[in-house]
Amino acid sequence: MIAHTTLHVSDIQKAKEFYSKALAPLGYALSKDMPEYKVAGFKSGEGNHDFWLQQVEGLKPSHLAFTASSEEQTQEVHKAALAAGAKDNGGPGYRTDYGAGYYAAFFHDMDGNNIEAAYWNPAK
Repeated sequence: MIAHTTLHVSDIQKAKEFYSKALAPLGYALSKDMPEYKVAGFKSGEGNHDFWLQQVEGLKPSHLAFTASSEEQTQEVHKAALAAGAKDNGGPGYRTDYGAGYYAAFFHDMDGNNIEAAYWNPAK
């Protein structure tokens, strides 16, 4: 089980603003800001800070998927990310080549990181 992950970004301030908007439909909020280290932590509800941002030099884009609780929530994340400035990398829909019931949406953040909201629909 993964306790937390860190996504590298080129501008921590812009990334904090972007992810605060893009991940709001999942209940994520910025809750730990450490500007002296160029690090920021997000969590959903009362849980653990399981998503971190860190500003680094020589950035190489990554892929990160967040679990959504429904098709609608997947759509909301995608819409919020695009409204916050993301670039579409695959709108909400079933990805049958990924497996039965796999519903996902993809976008690129300002650094080219491929971010995904994914929902596994057991009825499909």
